[in-house]
Amino acid sequence: MSAIRVALVDDQPLFRAGIRQIVSSQPDLEFVGEAGDGATGVMMVEQTRPDVVLMDIRMPVLDGIEATRRILAPRTATARVVVLTTFALDTSTMRAIQAGASGFLLKDAQPEFLLASIRAVHAGNAVIAPAATRDLFEHFMEGAGTTPGAGIAEGGPRMPPSEVYRRLTAREREIFLLVASGLSNAEIAQAEFLSEATVKTHVSRILNKLELRDRVQLVLFAVTHGLLRPAAG
Repeated sequence: MSAIRVALVDDQPLFRAGIRQIVSSQPDLEFVGEAGDGATGVMMVEQTRPDVVLMDIRMPVLDGIEATRRILAPRTATARVVVLTTFALDTSTMRAIQAGASGFLLKDAQPEFLLASIRAVHAGNAVIAPAATRDLFEHFMEGAGTTPGAGIAEGGPRMPPSEVYRRLTAREREIFLLVASGLSNAEIAQAEFLSEATVKTHVSRILNKLELRDRVQLVLFAVTHGLLRPAAG
């Protein structure tokens, strides 16, 4: 199996040196490039073709939000972006996620968590700084005019005005709702009496049909189309 190719975009040379050393110490990871600003980072990604890009938000020349958007804009884009920030959750972080980032990590995260996150994102999952998971969910729910902490209403979801969603099979819609409500593959497998491999296949098909990058975008899709609503009572 080939190593996961990792690139870093951050304006702090000392921080870049530390991340480079941590990533390079792993036999299954390959550090392929770095840049000190967003504009240079976009060009570096085009040249090195990394699998995962670690992206700072606040940088000179071009910030990480716009750099993320440009990296992920081409339909042929294969890289996944993880935002690095010193703030648990703020407007800039939210904008980066909406631009297509597969989640975010705090810059003071433990090295083991950073490495695990790189592997998780490469595998198609999303990563969120542990302390901010609830805040992220509540932000999207409030933005959609629903109640924080809401679940899935009984009686099934409202159909969104999207023909794309209607392409999902009944089983896929069921899995979709479970993923959107925050369940892991293992939890879905247990609840639905399926193997984790089967759940993973369903999730992959759902993301492909809806043209979504990962679970973070799936939650955004669910909230935007009214699929997550306050549970009765």
